[in-house]
Amino acid sequence: MLGILGQLLTVGAHAIGLATHATPAMQGAALTEGYLTQPALMADALWGPVQLSTVLNFEGLTLERGELNAGVWGEGYADRRHPHTYLHEAVITYQAKLAGSDLSLSAGRGFAPFGTDDPMVRPFVKYPANHHLSQILERPLVAAALRYGPAIGEAGWFAGAEPVDPEDLGDFDKLGDSWSARITLLPLDGLELQTSYAEVKSPENVFGGGLDHDMWNASARLSRTLGDTQVYGLLETGRTSEGRNGVEAFGFATVLAEASARRGLWLAALRFERTQRPEEERRADPFRTVRPATDNSILGVTRWTTGSLHVERTSQLGGLQLRPFLEVSRLHARAMEEFPVVDPAALYGSARMWSFSAGIRSTLGSWHTRMGRYGAARVPSTHQH
Repeated sequence: MLGILGQLLTVGAHAIGLATHATPAMQGAALTEGYLTQPALMADALWGPVQLSTVLNFEGLTLERGELNAGVWGEGYADRRHPHTYLHEAVITYQAKLAGSDLSLSAGRGFAPFGTDDPMVRPFVKYPANHHLSQILERPLVAAALRYGPAIGEAGWFAGAEPVDPEDLGDFDKLGDSWSARITLLPLDGLELQTSYAEVKSPENVFGGGLDHDMWNASARLSRTLGDTQVYGLLETGRTSEGRNGVEAFGFATVLAEASARRGLWLAALRFERTQRPEEERRADPFRTVRPATDNSILGVTRWTTGSLHVERTSQLGGLQLRPFLEVSRLHARAMEEFPVVDPAALYGSARMWSFSAGIRSTLGSWHTRMGRYGAARVPSTHQH
């Protein structure tokens, strides 16, 4: 962190060396794979009332085939987490005070004011299945925020289409075709309550004409220090409706609870998730789906129930922080239709699966503890008001 003539610059680098064993992974076969996942550079700058938030993500170079992650989907991948775009976030914000309140206006490419934190800054390495139901990220956007006492209100206008590949910078011509709003309350130290809503225009089809998404999310987040133990917890629920002109074609619901405790050098975390996801038409590679999606490419709905355990230990080498970890997940997939087109037991070889992961998180310099809030909407890991 550098402070020069009123300018504050914070920089950091982050990456995870990861090995995953999934059994079964697909069609009765187990797979063991290794990756460099979540390689990223972060730089935040502050000059008076102006703030700049940037994150460069290099998964396009290291995760082209995707990362084994049963239950996730999006951007043409299924049961493998897709690589994020190189320009993960680049948002400039102007913040000011007015009549005892904080106001801010943000513009750039980043997170719409909706849902919960990016999983990259949460305890688990494997992303939850609800990633595309609980965050709207990597979009050209304009957002405004107002904070008064313990209440924060946000509104954002953005381009609805999801990125099509890691090089995609987004279509700024479509900026404003979608919008979202979020209200956050901070009633007690470390406690955060939020609810949000979004209308997203044709996110699955960059050419337009695809199904629109109506999305809502609500969550409670706790971050406190109790004695010599740091405690974190998140409970969230949400639903996404896909349709057109007010007529719903498909609906996907999610509920997730996760918690962690850090004491000394050790951290342990638990997560439970139950999320519904679309089953889209797959290509010859069973981990890839047809893009752009068409209205009739959804073949059904599968509900994923997952329980996960994560344990890690922190060590420090100068400015480099290393956190070796183990992560285990037990997953169950169930078709929501009586006579499903996609039968999870037939597709995977079993309706019940295991995922075992081990690796090392490495962080150099300063790294985000929260992600997706700008200006007056920023809330630190623990907060006071």
